[in-house]
Amino acid sequence: MDQRPVGVFDSGMGGLTVLHECLVTMPHEDFVYLGDAARLPYGPRPLDEIRRYAREIGAYLEGLGVKLVVVACNSATSAALPELQTELRVPVVGVITPEAHAAVQATRNRRVGLLATQATVASGRYEELLHALDAGVEVVPVACPRLVPLIEGDDPFGEETVAAVREYAAPLKEAGCDTVVLGCTHYPLIRPILQRVFGRDVTLVFSAEETAREVAETLARKGIEHAADREGAYRFLTTGDRDTFRTMGARFLQLPIAEVELVTVAELERLAA
Repeated sequence: MDQRPVGVFDSGMGGLTVLHECLVTMPHEDFVYLGDAARLPYGPRPLDEIRRYAREIGAYLEGLGVKLVVVACNSATSAALPELQTELRVPVVGVITPEAHAAVQATRNRRVGLLATQATVASGRYEELLHALDAGVEVVPVACPRLVPLIEGDDPFGEETVAAVREYAAPLKEAGCDTVVLGCTHYPLIRPILQRVFGRDVTLVFSAEETAREVAETLARKGIEHAADREGAYRFLTTGDRDTFRTMGARFLQLPIAEVELVTVAELERLAA
C-alpha cells in the first residue's frame, strides 16, 4: 500500500476530463491536480516554452510527494514527455500514446484524422506514434486554435462553436477519415457537436479512459497502489483565479469543486531554476 497521491496537470481545465476518468477508474486513490491557468493556453506557444512549463510543474508535483505524474495535456505531452520521464524519479504517463493505440485499433480504412492545438500538430508526435504502430496509416492533422477559447467561454455549445467544428472537420471528411483523434483534453466537452458534424460512421477517439487504465496498470505493476477499501480524496491547485477554476472546473470534472489553492508562477519557476 502506497498512500502518496497521484499528480495530474494541465494548462487549465481540460485535464479535468482525464482526472474524472481517473477518479472513476481508481476511486480509492488520492489525486492532486494543478491547472496552470496563468499561462494558458499552451497550444499556440513554442514547444520549448511548453517544455519549460511542464518541467517546472513536474518538479513541483514531485516536491509535493506524488507517486506518479499524469501529463493530462496533449500539448505538454507532445513537448515534454521524454524529458519528464528522464528527469523525474516517479513514473510519468502522457495522454498521446493511449490515443494512438486506440486509433489504430479503431480505424477500418487506415485514415486517421487529428484535431489538436497548434503545438500538438507542430510536434508531429501523433504521426510518429501512429506510424510506429502501423506504417500504412494515413494521418490528416488539423490545428484548431479557436476551439479551446470557445469551450472555455460562456457559450461552449453555441453556433460559433458549431461553425468552428464544421470548418476544422471539413478536411478530415474530405480525406475520408473513419477515425478522428480528439487531441486536446478540452474537446470531449463538445463531443456531441463533433459527433453530429462527423456522423455515427466516424469513430471519435479520446484518451481519458485509456489514460486512466494505463495509470491503474502502472500503479499495480509497480506495487504502489493505495488500499482498495477506501474512498480517495482530491485536491486542486491553480496558478490562475481560484473562483474561476472552481466554477469552470466543475463543468469539466462533472463533480463539485470546493476548495482551490493558489500556486504562483514564481514558485514554479523557482523550483526549476
